[in-house]
Amino acid sequence: MVLITLFAIWVAFAVGVNWAGASRSVFDLLCGNTDRILHGEVWRLLTAPWMHEPSGTIGHIFSALLGLYFLSPSLESRWGSRRFAGFLLLSSVMAYGLQMLFELVLPASFAARLVPNEYWYGALPTAAAVSIAWALSFRGRSLNFLFVPITSGQLIVLVVAINVMYVLAGASSPSGMVAPFGGMLAGWVFGGGSPSPARKLWLKLRLAKLDAEARSEARARRQRVDKGGLRVISGGRDEDENDRKSSNDKGRYLN
Repeated sequence: MVLITLFAIWVAFAVGVNWAGASRSVFDLLCGNTDRILHGEVWRLLTAPWMHEPSGTIGHIFSALLGLYFLSPSLESRWGSRRFAGFLLLSSVMAYGLQMLFELVLPASFAARLVPNEYWYGALPTAAAVSIAWALSFRGRSLNFLFVPITSGQLIVLVVAINVMYVLAGASSPSGMVAPFGGMLAGWVFGGGSPSPARKLWLKLRLAKLDAEARSEARARRQRVDKGGLRVISGGRDEDENDRKSSNDKGRYLN
């Protein structure tokens, strides 16, 4: 369904922009833009992964579809549709969110080289996340990359190396140069095993909270007992009684 939706959106804008005279501004309205997102156009962060270059090339949409097609079905089958859909959403937001952060904290001249386009978009960072998550979830398994068998570990090296080469070459991409690395990080955080590192952290925080609540309740219970003035005093028979119990019986207690 994700692949069909991505392709349908691309076809709609390709036909509209190239053949129906639609304005490119409609396309840009759904693409990411750091300044506009910070000024309230938050929907761009969610819609940017669905947009792909409608004019002049098919490589952008083809690469995204190809990257998702080969690895997504295995992950969805193992995780279930609900977790997989959540993974795609969180990975996309994290990838582009990290890119926004880099744009804000880095010097403007350097940030402009890493994110050369005013608008950024595309599912390639999401495909990078899927690749890392697949490799970590199916350790030791092999797949064919351009008819060459590679292991899951080699896939991680390949994905990282390709994106590093893009940065070194200064190759412009509609997604920007930072977002794919954000996608790879998201692939590990949200998909690096079952449970994922993110879920492990959440469970640890949840357990720590429950422990703190239990300790707090125990302290409160002791304070209530102390304020009640109740205590235990020893009692029982005198030792000189003829019918006293054996030495193992220390007597009875009276509240």
